[in-house]
Amino acid sequence: MPLDASFVGRTWPAETYEVSLEKIREFAAAVGADDPVHHDREAARAAGHPDVVAPTTFPVVFTWPATRRVVDDPALGLDFTRVVHRDQSFELARPVHAGDVVTTVVAVDEIRDLAGNDVVTFRCDVTDADGAEVLTTRATLVGRADPA
Repeated sequence: MPLDASFVGRTWPAETYEVSLEKIREFAAAVGADDPVHHDREAARAAGHPDVVAPTTFPVVFTWPATRRVVDDPALGLDFTRVVHRDQSFELARPVHAGDVVTTVVAVDEIRDLAGNDVVTFRCDVTDADGAEVLTTRATLVGRADPA
């Protein structure tokens, strides 16, 4: 069954997340980001940052839970058991640091059919506590067609 095209252009209520030092350290260790700016405050400050710097892909920690609210909405019609993650991008206006309080707004940018598969692209616009742009992510998921 095709996805509900009325989701395109819609946004969902903002979600706020406080970026912690330990979460950055855990994520950096998990992805093998061993640059000291991801682990040590003094190294980050010496490099000109206000605090420890999150690896570039760290925003998935808070943007994916926000996106899941849309993915899991039965009205969208996406069967997550058949989903393949096709693409992910991060456009940073500035690095994410420990202590940041960020707000994520999720939107559906595109829904289309590709060879009988459902393709949906989500955009997350992330701002800081002052409302300044921090980053934008885009994720494209493919709901594979049922072979039956």
